[in-house]
Amino acid sequence: MSGVPMLTSTVPDSRDAPSLGWGVIGTGWIAERFVDALLAYTGQRVVAVAARRHERARAFAAERGVPTAHPDVSALLADPSVDVVYIATPHPSHAELAIAAIEAGKHVLIEKPLALDAAEAREVAARAREAGVYCAEALWTFFLPRFDVVRRLIDGGEIGDVRTVLAEYGEYLPDHHRAMDPALAGGSLLDLGTYPIALAARWTGRPVAVHAVGESNRFGVNAQTGALVQDEGGRMAVVHTSLIAGSGTAATILGTQGSIELPGPFYQPGSVLLRTREGRVRAAFDEARIGHAGLHFEVAAVARDIASGRTESAVRPLDDTITFLELMDAIRAEASVDFDAAKEPVR
Repeated sequence: MSGVPMLTSTVPDSRDAPSLGWGVIGTGWIAERFVDALLAYTGQRVVAVAARRHERARAFAAERGVPTAHPDVSALLADPSVDVVYIATPHPSHAELAIAAIEAGKHVLIEKPLALDAAEAREVAARAREAGVYCAEALWTFFLPRFDVVRRLIDGGEIGDVRTVLAEYGEYLPDHHRAMDPALAGGSLLDLGTYPIALAARWTGRPVAVHAVGESNRFGVNAQTGALVQDEGGRMAVVHTSLIAGSGTAATILGTQGSIELPGPFYQPGSVLLRTREGRVRAAFDEARIGHAGLHFEVAAVARDIASGRTESAVRPLDDTITFLELMDAIRAEASVDFDAAKEPVR
């Protein structure tokens, strides 16, 4: 952007993170991208994989050069070569598998959302803290360089006091997508809505007012939800998520002295625009648009944390995850979205 000062990130090179042995539970879409990013951009090692069906684990391991495909989760958790476990299964099993990993003495990174609700997340956090093992939610967005820039701008007072968060995420999901299955806690909220709602929860306080409406589709899952939230300090958030059609998936954080614009898709690697109150761009940040390959930033951050003896992430501490899920619970209650069909864990 000609004539505009360019901002820089302080995120270290992912290849410089100490190398750990990772065990992956799950072999679906996100597990594929997680492992591919890890192998391409970091010095981490994937040493084992397990899945509901052993043949899936064997195929996954063969495709990506993973040394061991365990017949079940218990075998992976007993594997001494596994330093940290990444859980990439459907939503209903996240909390149960996280607790199993914690009880086995393993550090654990749990795909977002960490749990179906705040109560489950509190239980996972309590177990991890009691065991003294590392535990974090894999909300990769907050580990990206663009969000390092956002945090430093806000913490440095560049937009004054944050007053409003605007965020939306729409993506067309076909009928055969697992998000259409109520038994897997399907719908737009957990798969897509996690991003705008987590952004709102990060830069507003505990809500005192939540107004939300939603629409279900013919599969009985939430197709779209819109919410207006206000905290005790008057800060507001407006969020929307939909699996009906794609949208710009942009976000803006407004403060008393200016705003931060995150062109879509805001949850992936991309640009940051720092604007004055009048809307003029006064500084900018940009990075390579590598999509989900950007998962490597969270991988490296977790490895650094564990190697240094930390048990929680400074970027995504467990209390932030719990606060986010409390807001998600409040929005779901207002929009009449429940996960009653997802009571039985799915592995």
